[in-house]
Amino acid sequence: MALRLQWEAFEKHANHSSPNIVSAKKSRVKSKDKHHLQVDLERDVHETEGLISPRVSVPRLSRTASTGFLPKGSVFHVNPTRNNSTILYSDVNGLRKPPDTVKRLECTLEDLCFGCIKKVYIKRDIVTDDGQVIQQDEVLTINVKPGWKKGTKITFEGKGNQTSPTCIADVMFVIDEKRHPVFKRNGDDLEVAIELPLVDALTGCTVTIPFLGGQESRLTIDDDVINPGYTKTIEGEGMCLLKEQGKRGNLNIKFSVKFPQNLSEEQRSECFNILQDSC
Repeated sequence: MALRLQWEAFEKHANHSSPNIVSAKKSRVKSKDKHHLQVDLERDVHETEGLISPRVSVPRLSRTASTGFLPKGSVFHVNPTRNNSTILYSDVNGLRKPPDTVKRLECTLEDLCFGCIKKVYIKRDIVTDDGQVIQQDEVLTINVKPGWKKGTKITFEGKGNQTSPTCIADVMFVIDEKRHPVFKRNGDDLEVAIELPLVDALTGCTVTIPFLGGQESRLTIDDDVINPGYTKTIEGEGMCLLKEQGKRGNLNIKFSVKFPQNLSEEQRSECFNILQDSC
């Protein structure tokens, strides 16, 4: 009963104190749940299906422990100076906590631009009040904020293995950015590469520009000669800004020029006559 009460008190505090930790509910996950995969936390966590991250297992540690669950004087509090609003744990008895379990959480550019919900299922060791070590399933929900970057850290305090009644490890996820097939991130801006044939680069053209999220736009260039490295910027189509809600960075379009591999003598002569006085 003491173990259950401690868990309920912790979960109530976590759900009301941290916007990044939407919930941390105890849950016995059915092995036949088609929406979740079992992945050992010894490996990194990658996106698999929609917004649901796979089930993970915290590395198991000590199989023996003293009685009790949390020490007297244990305090849960929020550190307002940390951007991810991590719930922090302190032990006034001065006992050293086990090191954090740190793992990557891979996100797409779309996840980091528009935000999403990721759920991670963990299995960890818990010390009961009679000194037994049992395994417990639990769901951790991460609210990925629009504008988060690679390296953003999300810490779940006290959600790692329990090695003794007073020592509980943390679980930390570090955001990693999955390589995008079209866009490249540069701070709050996005870059996209467009290749044009030489004739279009010289005479002008209209090209289709993709936007992150699946939209497209038509861009006409008829007043410039496009050379390799030529750049056009579309404002407000980059990444969402974390600290400025509703605003976005820019989309920089970088052009490259595809030259013909072969020209006949007649074509060479015509090109020479046309271009000899253009520079």
